[in-house]
Amino acid sequence: MHECSTEGTKTYTSCASLAALGVKLNEMNLFEPIRRRVQIAQKTVKDQPIDKVYDGWIAILAGAHGLVEINSRLRAEPARHSAFGRKRCAEQSVVQQTLDACTDENVQQMEEALDEIYQQSSQGYQHDFGREYLILDVDLSGMPCGPTAAFATKGYFAKQRNRRGRQLGRVLASQYDEVVVDRLFEGTVQLNRALIPLMQAAERTLGLDEAKRRRTIVRVDAGGGSVDDINWLLARGYQVIVKDYSTPRAQRLAQSVTWWAEDGKGDGRQVGWVPTPTTDYVCPVRRLAVRCRKANGQWGVSVLIVTLTPVEVLALTRLDAGPNSTPAGVLLAYVAFYDQRGGGVETSFKGDKQGLGITKRSKKRFPAQQMIMLLGALAHNVIVWAHRWLAAPKLTHYGILRMVRDVFHLSGFLVRDASGSILQIVLNCAAPLAPFLREPLAALLASAHVAVCLDTT
Repeated sequence: MHECSTEGTKTYTSCASLAALGVKLNEMNLFEPIRRRVQIAQKTVKDQPIDKVYDGWIAILAGAHGLVEINSRLRAEPARHSAFGRKRCAEQSVVQQTLDACTDENVQQMEEALDEIYQQSSQGYQHDFGREYLILDVDLSGMPCGPTAAFATKGYFAKQRNRRGRQLGRVLASQYDEVVVDRLFEGTVQLNRALIPLMQAAERTLGLDEAKRRRTIVRVDAGGGSVDDINWLLARGYQVIVKDYSTPRAQRLAQSVTWWAEDGKGDGRQVGWVPTPTTDYVCPVRRLAVRCRKANGQWGVSVLIVTLTPVEVLALTRLDAGPNSTPAGVLLAYVAFYDQRGGGVETSFKGDKQGLGITKRSKKRFPAQQMIMLLGALAHNVIVWAHRWLAAPKLTHYGILRMVRDVFHLSGFLVRDASGSILQIVLNCAAPLAPFLREPLAALLASAHVAVCLDTT
């Protein structure tokens, strides 16, 4: 058992582990690009405008699904807030006012700052393109809001007919679960209108030159599967695996398939090559049809358009890439690789909605909502990076929700010196995760000279 020092002021906190993360982020000066770039035109009374934005971001990390929770989650525990380098916490209403004061220029400044942070800290930006492909998933997710909010229009919102809201577009570096780009659109926007601006933003964030684009796979569902969208990606040099936008065309092409491979997973899905040649695209592509029985007994059909070779897809799905791969195995590998979208961008949306409450914070002004959206994207990435920094086997299968709810909410004590600096973090030994996180947290904070131990009392 590790002994705890009694020197300094000892203060209880319900989120000692989150305070440990705050010490690390403060040591890294992670928020500095935002402080330097984002200039909000608002007078300072007690707090700088960017400090109030910082308080809002800390609240998101703390699991607040509404900025009103700043008063109960942060102001009630000033010791924990000091771990993030803040001597005080702004009141929730003034944080709201600061966000409402943001302009389109501030949003652009924030996007540039997040690009800088991503390039400094992410694995996606450091990706070794020579060793393997970078996989980017692109998708939209509905963000319901009140009917009087700016750009709130009727659109597609899952299981919510006639609902109004906006659309969140995302580019995810799927191997690392990192948000490369988040952008907000009006509610009527579909992926066929959002794909190109999202990918243009991702190119800037990732610094994708021509050589890197050739080693990047863009995986998109049917919403971005129009001929024009696919040709734009192909002309830029990307590898693609995209579902065809046109259902009638997919049904017509499926009729030309001469042999179908059974999926074998019990859902009756079948896959077959489309032999019909095409001149619709600016470079050669492969097309395969996928069909499965619907509830009414008819076939539901889609067509995948891909540029990857069978050997490449077999390698990406960790299957045998040798000459003995069966024709059925090759077809199923393509479908399996496309299906991995479900564990990529779709899972990231679900995790952020559950763990970070990204659909719960709605602002009427569009720039204010964009700022909140960008703060959520940064919170997502910091949680992903924290997962990697801790490298605790116990956390292997933890997603965003469990990181925020369980890992960041270990109670304990913070020991501070006379100036308020954190000297020691004492984890509650009764917390189930505390014994597993003590050593990873101690290693994480070693460079900051902050000790981590278990409460022995």
